[in-house]
Amino acid sequence: MKIAIPTIDNNGLKSRISEHFGHSPFFAFVTVENNEIVSHEIEANPFEQHEPGEIPGYVKSKGADVIITRGMGGRAIQFFETLGVHAITGASGTIEELVKTYIEGELSSVEYEPEDRGKFHDH
Repeated sequence: MKIAIPTIDNNGLKSRISEHFGHSPFFAFVTVENNEIVSHEIEANPFEQHEPGEIPGYVKSKGADVIITRGMGGRAIQFFETLGVHAITGASGTIEELVKTYIEGELSSVEYEPEDRGKFHDH
């Protein structure tokens, strides 16, 4: 299984989740086998200026089955679900913390509204 997480920095498994998935500077892709992290890579976000659907397509092209985010709108969630990528929202923490919590079955979506919601939502 591969898990995607938008991050604010590139500090390996200690990278922290980004407030806004679409405008995050980086995306982490974590491969999990037998409930263990076996590899991870962090890439610069190629779509910081994006059209609707571009980031879900990118995440799917990297082989992700799940995306764990802090904040994400309903339209983006629909794009991911249509592509077969399960979206989890309302998460916070580091890549390592989030993946371990997900593997343990303790991570589920919660409603999350960033304080500056209108700042990035012009598409």
